[in-house]
This record gives sequence, C-alpha cells and structure tokens, in this order.
Amino acid sequence: MNTPQHIAKHLRDVFFGGNWTTTNVRDTLADVTWQQAVQKVEPFNTIATLAFHISYFVSAVIPVLEGKPLTANDKYSFDHPPIGSQSDWDEFLKSILADAERLTALIEKLPESTLWEDFTDKKYGNYYRNFHGIIEHTHYHLGQIVILKKLVKL
Repeated sequence: MNTPQHIAKHLRDVFFGGNWTTTNVRDTLADVTWQQAVQKVEPFNTIATLAFHISYFVSAVIPVLEGKPLTANDKYSFDHPPIGSQSDWDEFLKSILADAERLTALIEKLPESTLWEDFTDKKYGNYYRNFHGIIEHTHYHLGQIVILKKLVKL
C-alpha cells in the first residue's frame, strides 16, 4: 500500500469504521433523529451543524482533486441547509458519506509525488498536510458530536 492509499484508509476509517478509536461518523450518526440533530444545547453547535462542518471540508477538496479550483470559504463551513424532517436528515447523511467515499477514492489514485506539492496555494501547505488535517478535524468534531448526542438523549 502506498502513502495515498494509507491516507485514504485513515479517512475511510474515521467515516466508516475500523480506526483505532473505534468511533466513526456513519455509526455515530446512524441513530440520531432529525430532531436530535437540530436540537440546540447552549452554547454549543448542533449535531447537524457539526456534521455539516466536517463534511464541508471533505466536499471542498473533491473538486480540487478533479482539477478544478478551490472555491470553499471557511466562513460558510457552519451554514448547513435547513433540516426539517427525517428525510432531510437522511439525505444529508447520505451525501456526507458519499462525499467521504468519493474523496477517499480520489486520494487513493493520487501519485505519491502529489502529496508534497502545494495544495492550490503555498499558504495552505501541501496535500499531505491538508488530508491529515481533514482526518484530525473529523476526529475532533466527531468527539463533540458524541458528547452532544449524549446530552440530547438525556
């Protein structure tokens, strides 16, 4: 397995299971209802907001790996679409997981040399740093979601 394949595996593991922490996005959100997802626990973000925030950066990288420019902006990374029903929530979760799978597939195909190139601009560091940043960022916010999930189920 080459380095891009290892990175893709780590990303896939945090979204779908098999990582060292034994916590993943899919299983953590599987039994969350749409009402729980949008329930506000002051002063924290909602589960839906954090799930969107995690996925925002995943979906931002996909076009870059497909040869398109980076168009994402951090200021929009908490602005999730409205969720007013279970079907809204289910579709939202489906898109998060589909984007994660799509990104891992794209990373797996990268030449090793690309990892050490600047990610769209020198200020963002290299691809390797950005991919690991997404993995670390996902673990961080997933921990918050786990805690919020316990609070909304009290």
